[in-house]
Amino acid sequence: METFYSLQGEGIQTGKPAFFARIGGCDVGCSWCDVKESWNAAIHPLVPIENIPEMAAECGAKAVLITGGEPLLYNLDPLCNLLKEKGFETYLETSGSGILSGNWDWICLSPKKKSPPADIVLEIANELKIIIRDETDFLWAEIMAELVSRETFLLLQPEWSRRNTITPVIIDFILKHPKWRISLQIHKYLGIP
Repeated sequence: METFYSLQGEGIQTGKPAFFARIGGCDVGCSWCDVKESWNAAIHPLVPIENIPEMAAECGAKAVLITGGEPLLYNLDPLCNLLKEKGFETYLETSGSGILSGNWDWICLSPKKKSPPADIVLEIANELKIIIRDETDFLWAEIMAELVSRETFLLLQPEWSRRNTITPVIIDFILKHPKWRISLQIHKYLGIP
């Protein structure tokens, strides 16, 4: 769908420069998604995977973050193999609802209730990022936290359109449940992609 060089704006990797490759196509379709134009893969031109490392290298990027839509709709082995051959770190942002493919240095799992993640993604995710729209989402967060590794970072992120009302609730929850951290969409506050 699009590529760009920017700073990672959320999660544990916040502030890290990365080349972003946003893949079109999504089978989850969250009502609050901030990139709904990514859902229909057919409206975006195909890009040869060989172009991705070339574009990333031109920017001076050391890491490539694959996001979507939902990247796990596709076999990402060829793209990851090519990126690894060229010396890039590989990062994945996924709901975990598809079949895991690719060779990843870091996996950010952001599971959604209507399309629960695959067990393998839960087992190897480096971070679990739960979007909190209202207080009912805390139960989902706790259920997911029980399924990931003890080494997985646990993050709660306010849904952007409700950030002013839900962030204080998240802070209160984290103070009572200190295994969690807050994740803010810093890129939106900074006005960068």
